[in-house]
Amino acid sequence: MGITHFFKKDQYKNLFFLVWLLLGLLQAGFTELMDDEAYYWVYSRHLDWGYFDHPPMVALLIKMGYSLFHNEFGVRLCMVILNVLTLIITDKLIPRRDNRLFYLLLCVMASMQLGGMLAVPDVPLVFFGAFYFLIYRNFLEQQSWKNTLLLALSMALMFYSKYHGILLVGFTVISNLNLLRVFKFYVACIITTILFLPHLYWQYTHDFPSLQYHLVERNASTYNISFTLEYILGQLLLFGPVAGWLILYYGFVCPIQSAFERALKFSLIGVLAFFLISTFKGRVEANWTVMLFTPAMVLAHQSVRRKRSLKWSLRILPYLAIFTLILVAITRVYMVWDFMPGVKVRPEIHHNKPWAAEIKRQAAGRPVVFINSYQWPSKYMFYSGELAYVVNNRYTRRNQYNYWDTEKQLWGKPVLIVFTPDNTLPYTDSFNTVKGPWNAYDQNPYYSYSLITLVPAMKYVKVKRGERMPFILQLKNGYNEPVPVDKAHEAVIGYGFAQKEKVLGGVKSDLVLSRAIDRRIIRMEVIVPDKPGTYQLKFCVFAGILFPTHNSQTVTVVVE
Repeated sequence: MGITHFFKKDQYKNLFFLVWLLLGLLQAGFTELMDDEAYYWVYSRHLDWGYFDHPPMVALLIKMGYSLFHNEFGVRLCMVILNVLTLIITDKLIPRRDNRLFYLLLCVMASMQLGGMLAVPDVPLVFFGAFYFLIYRNFLEQQSWKNTLLLALSMALMFYSKYHGILLVGFTVISNLNLLRVFKFYVACIITTILFLPHLYWQYTHDFPSLQYHLVERNASTYNISFTLEYILGQLLLFGPVAGWLILYYGFVCPIQSAFERALKFSLIGVLAFFLISTFKGRVEANWTVMLFTPAMVLAHQSVRRKRSLKWSLRILPYLAIFTLILVAITRVYMVWDFMPGVKVRPEIHHNKPWAAEIKRQAAGRPVVFINSYQWPSKYMFYSGELAYVVNNRYTRRNQYNYWDTEKQLWGKPVLIVFTPDNTLPYTDSFNTVKGPWNAYDQNPYYSYSLITLVPAMKYVKVKRGERMPFILQLKNGYNEPVPVDKAHEAVIGYGFAQKEKVLGGVKSDLVLSRAIDRRIIRMEVIVPDKPGTYQLKFCVFAGILFPTHNSQTVTVVVE
């Protein structure tokens, strides 16, 4: 039982996986956090069954790793392990393996090499997607109760990672409609639903914010052809910066020999087509299709083995793999060492520690409030260890900070409000950091009210220009306790219009917040813009020096 037994003859697959693991661990430990990773790290400090943007799997995995190592390595530890396990499962799904071809295909897919260590929901989604396909193959071979329970578990874990996982299940069913005649498949779906109920209940108790955000708030007001072109280019880069087109081509032309492979192909083509169509509603991020890693790998591998016409590709793949590995090596070094300080490529992974240290020095022990960015407070808390919060104005998107009660810890205390110079807020000081200049406002006492929700009775109205339109609003106090106010400068209720990307000035009413909370049902008169067109109306709270905050959903107002 020596090393020659561990590294199997003529394969050395264990050595390949070991090198992949070590590279991932080294990258995880020496690369500073990306913005979203820091945000998900804050998730892990508030474990729950759901979050505004995503299900809770990413938070749980970060919590597990960070409990062992209180640094970037700990944040990413579980992700690196899942990334390697994904490769192992994918390898098992290939019926007749050609190990050299397997290595070459992995080497040309840079996203798995570089992104596999990131603490983002995509990594567990890719892993549980591979696990789901493994169990589904077993379920097709034997519809035992064990495989039924495992199929249910794999679907639930996929959904707990990222909502996109439901597409894999949907296209699996479309590829094999006979499943609708299988009793145990229905049992698996029922068990999946039961396992997912805690998250569904969280969504219900929070008014389904994820559905509202992903299906409504992310939609662009008008279509732009750049949405589609960026998506197509993004997919080519995602599956390989120089060979993505080849991987996708392999997958599309692969001859299908089983119901399982048909599920892989339907998933590959179906998911890509689904998000292509989605570009007509707004921008689609390239990584949304990353769950197709396993289908693409298996189909590409089998395509080359089965089609004589593709044998030529075995001659060019080594060159594409070498070129990709050179690009990956350069990127790996850049992720650790900013050797191109004048080139702003993902600057978020560099210089976070001195940036946080400078803001911490300016804050002098006070909590820090950022404006319109969930990334900045997350980064600041991770690298400074101090408390931070974010306030969103009425036309920036909400985020998980709108649901945490961190705000209550700041009420009545001195805080430092910091923001970049492009914000037009008044400031009492300005200073420079390695990430550029910042302005600051020393506020004492501090009050803001992001968890006050104003629910309009109407979501769509047609009115004449210049008209005074009465609106009925229901006020919901998300703090579930009496709300303190600044008696000297009490917050007031108001509203504001926007038209496409143009934001019009906010309008304050004479209704102070304390009186509005007591009433619960508010009647507010809104003065409609003078020019005809379609406007977005939001109701908001005006507090202190802050912009009117994000306190209501959008009301569409058509001015005739």
